[in-house]
Amino acid sequence: MNDKPGLSVVVLTKNEEERIAAALNSVRWADEIIVVDDESTDGTVEIAKGYTDKIFIKKMDLEGRHRNWAYGQAKNKWVLSLDADEIITSELREEITALLKGNPPENGFTIPRRNYIGDYWVKYGGWYPSPQLRLFQKDKFRYEEVAVHPRAFMPDPCGHLKSDMIHYTYRDFEDFLAKLNKQTTWEARKWHSQGKPMRLGRFLWRTLDRFMRTYVGRKGYKDGSIGLAVAFFAGVYQFVSYLKYRELINCPASAGGVSLNKNVCAQKGEK
Repeated sequence: MNDKPGLSVVVLTKNEEERIAAALNSVRWADEIIVVDDESTDGTVEIAKGYTDKIFIKKMDLEGRHRNWAYGQAKNKWVLSLDADEIITSELREEITALLKGNPPENGFTIPRRNYIGDYWVKYGGWYPSPQLRLFQKDKFRYEEVAVHPRAFMPDPCGHLKSDMIHYTYRDFEDFLAKLNKQTTWEARKWHSQGKPMRLGRFLWRTLDRFMRTYVGRKGYKDGSIGLAVAFFAGVYQFVSYLKYRELINCPASAGGVSLNKNVCAQKGEK
């Protein structure tokens, strides 16, 4: 008799051979594990085969669309969305198992996350508990189909779990900066595609506002030098996204993703 909860865990991967085993091992108690891999070139898929035979190879286009498709592959009513850099703690496993046995009336539940930079748990600046809507009925939930920071949509009622999920957000500050660079590019392309009016004054204010809210309002200063760095980059994210957006305005061809360099426009004969 299968005493596992009727839960499908969906994990999205891309070149995560160093971390995927820990993530999948933390959810072996689930009834179904699904891995949707974005054409990894390392050993991610081979490692995943040791935990599940439900592996799909699918190139990501828009993050929201990709996630919605992945959740649609689940056989169970309840889905737990897990990234390859996340781990379900034993306390969270017990809470979810007990919850699903009771057939809860909620459409979904948020889960608090402990976010790490390297081996440092960032406790302030809005990084904890940072609840995420990760456990949900698949027919009640969907993501906005955009490339970066898609919004989650689900009708009430929504519940809130107490136990933490571990999130190894960044391996180190080199990883932090590399991801910031990619995410600001995606953010700029999203604004460009939506035709949003963006003005310098607004972004100077947003840059300062994000820093102050993170460092002072959300007490990022309590995390010391790491808290200062987190707040600084929260502000920088806004300004760098704006600069890349301005380059897209001056060089529309770069919206396709090849380059944000104005010289490329000149080489292509664009004024």
